[in-house]
Amino acid sequence: MKKLQIWLPLLFAIIMILGMLIGYRLRENTNTTGFFNTRKQAPIQEVMDLVNSSYVDTVNMDSLGDDAIQGLLTHLDPHSIFIPALDVPEMNEDLQGNFEGIGVEFQLFDDTVNVVSVLAGGPSEKAGLLMGDKFIRVNDSLVAGNGINTEKIKRLLKGPAASKVLISLLRNNQPRQITVTRGTIPLPSVDVSYMIDKGTGYIRINKFSETTHGEFAAAIQQLQKDNNLEKLILDLRGNGGGILQEAIEIADDFLDDEKLIVYTQGSRSPKVEYRCRRDGLFEKGRLVLLTDEGTASASEILAGALQDWDRATLIGRRTFGKGLVQQQYQLSDGSALRLTVARYYTPTGRSIQKPYNKGHEDYNEEVMKRFHDGEVLHGDTSANHGPAYKTPGGRIVYGGGGITPDIFIGFDTSTLARNVTALYVDGTLNRFLYTYYMQHQSLFKQFKTSADLLSGFRNEEDLWHSLSVFAARDNKTDISNIPARDKQLLQHRIKALLARLIWHTEGYYEIMNAYDPVVNRALEEVKK
Repeated sequence: MKKLQIWLPLLFAIIMILGMLIGYRLRENTNTTGFFNTRKQAPIQEVMDLVNSSYVDTVNMDSLGDDAIQGLLTHLDPHSIFIPALDVPEMNEDLQGNFEGIGVEFQLFDDTVNVVSVLAGGPSEKAGLLMGDKFIRVNDSLVAGNGINTEKIKRLLKGPAASKVLISLLRNNQPRQITVTRGTIPLPSVDVSYMIDKGTGYIRINKFSETTHGEFAAAIQQLQKDNNLEKLILDLRGNGGGILQEAIEIADDFLDDEKLIVYTQGSRSPKVEYRCRRDGLFEKGRLVLLTDEGTASASEILAGALQDWDRATLIGRRTFGKGLVQQQYQLSDGSALRLTVARYYTPTGRSIQKPYNKGHEDYNEEVMKRFHDGEVLHGDTSANHGPAYKTPGGRIVYGGGGITPDIFIGFDTSTLARNVTALYVDGTLNRFLYTYYMQHQSLFKQFKTSADLLSGFRNEEDLWHSLSVFAARDNKTDISNIPARDKQLLQHRIKALLARLIWHTEGYYEIMNAYDPVVNRALEEVKK
C-alpha cells in the first residue's frame, strides 16, 4: 500500500500527459465546429457553407466544389489538375498498364458494334468470340442502333475480373449468345519491337506506365536472343510521358557506372538524385532516339539523360517542354489531385520546362505556334530556349523549352486533298478496310508476316477501285482524280491499316516505318 501511494502521483501524471497527447492528435485530425473550433475558416469554405445553407435555389454542392477547385488550379501550373471521382479509375488505368474487361477491339459501323480484333489468349478468345462478330445486346442492354456510342459500350463491357457478361451477337447473320468471363487486359506500352534491318532493332514506346520497363526489357532481350542486335532505334514520338521511375529504369539500361540520370527539386521538396545502379541491357551499342513535339515529361527525362551523356543521337523535332513532377493525392470523396511538387533537371543541370507565365491557354497553344511560326518545318529558328550547357563530349545543349534534337527532320507539309481527308474524318476508310478484309480473308491468309504483305501484296489496283466505289456510295466522295502523291500516301496507309487488322500495332508500324523519312534517316545514322 505504501509503495502504491508513492507511485500513484507519478502514474496519474503519466496518464494525464498521455491523455493530453491523444487529445491533441485527435484535435488535429478531427473537423470540429462551434465552441471547440479554434481554427479560422478559409473564405472559400465560408462561401461554400453559406451557399449550402442560405442560397435561394438548390445547388449541387459537389459540382460547385469541383468547379471551385478547378478555378483555383488555373492560378497554378498547367499540369496541376483535379480529377473528379468518376474519372479516377480510367485515369489510373493508363498508368497501371491494364484494365478489367473482355479483351476485344471494336468499331461502330452503321450503329452496329463490329469486333475488329480479339486479344490472343484473352477472355473473349477463350469464350469463342471472333473478328467479324456483331454485338446486338450486352446483358440486357441493346447496343445495336438506339443511338449507341463508344463510351456506353465500353462501360457495359468493362467490369471486375471474374464477373460474367452475356453477349448476344450475329455471326454470318446467325444469332448466338456467348458468355465471357472478364479478366485483366493489358494496355501495352511497347507498340512494336522488331529487327528493322540486319543488326538494327526498332522499339516504339507509347507511354510510361507501371509495366513499361518490364515490357521494354523483355523486348530488347528477345531481340538480343534471336538476332545479332548491335544498333537500336528507340521511337519516343508522341509519347506524352507517365511514371518517372519507369523512364529512369530504361535510362539505366543505356548508361553505365553510377551516372546521374535526373534530379528533382522543389521549393518544398529536397533535391533527390536518381543514378544508375545496375548493369544495363544495352550500354554499348549504337543508339538513336526519335522525338517530336508530342514527346513529353518522362520521355524528355530519358531523352535528356541520353543526350547529356552523349549516349544517343536525337533525330526529329523539339520536344514538348514539360519539366515538372506531379504527385497524385487521393481525396476523401474518391476524387484526386495531381499536384506539381518539383521540377526535374537533366544531368547537366538544365530545366527544360517551357514558360507558363502567360496562362494556361497560351501554354496549351504553344505547340500550334510552332507550326504557325514555321519551326516544325525549318528547325528551331527562334532564340535559344534558355541557358547553354556543355556535355562531356563538348556539345552545347539548351534548357528552358524542350529538348532540341541533334538532327532535325521537318514536319511533312504535304496536305491531302479535301476529298481524301473526308475518308478519314467520316470513318469511310475504316469501314471500307474492315469490309474489304472480311471479304478477302483467304487472300490475306497467304501472308505470314507484315513484311510478306509489304513486299508481296499485288492487289493495289483492285483495292483502289473497290475503295473508289465504296467511297462514292458511303459518303459521296470522288477519289478518281486525286493527285498522284495523295494516292501513293493513301495506298501506303491502307496497306498499314490492313496489317493492323491482322497483326495489330506491330503490323501497322512495320509497314509505315518503311515509308517514314525520320526512320529512314535514323537507319542512315546508325550505320555511320
